[in-house]
Amino acid sequence: MIKNTNGELLEPVHEAFTQYLELHGHRKTPERYTILKEIFATEGHFDIETLYIRMKNHKYRVSRATLYNTIELLLDCGLVTKHQFGTNYAQFEKSMLLKQHDHFIFEDSGNVIEFYDPRIEEVKDEIEKTYNVKVSHYALTFYGRSNANK
Repeated sequence: MIKNTNGELLEPVHEAFTQYLELHGHRKTPERYTILKEIFATEGHFDIETLYIRMKNHKYRVSRATLYNTIELLLDCGLVTKHQFGTNYAQFEKSMLLKQHDHFIFEDSGNVIEFYDPRIEEVKDEIEKTYNVKVSHYALTFYGRSNANK
C-alpha cells in the first residue's frame, strides 16, 4: 500500500492510479505501483535521474524506460506535476492531495521554496469573475536571489 512521508496510507492515490490505468487500457504492473509508492514517499521536487538512483539504492528493479513511461502516465492522470524551473531538465512533484502552492527559485543555487499565499487565490477568483472563465490550473514561479547575498 502507498504511504506518504508521515506513514499515512494514501488509498485515494492508489485508487486514482488504478482507475486511470483501467480506463485507458494500461497494464497494472508491480513496477508502476512501486514507482508511484516511491514518488509519494518523496518530499519536495525530484528529477528522473535522482528517482532512478533512489530506486536502485532501494534494490528495486526498474529500467529508466519504465520510469519515464510511468511518469508520463502519472502526469496524464494528475498524480504528478512537471516543472521547468529555468533549467534544462524537468523536475517533478507529487500533486494529488496537496494544496495549491507556488514556488520561489533561487537563481544562484537552484533551491526551491514552496509557499502558499491566499491572496493569489483571490486574484484567480477575480480573473474568473471578471472574464467569465474557469481556471483549470495555474503555476506561479518567482525567480531571484537571497538578500543575504548582497
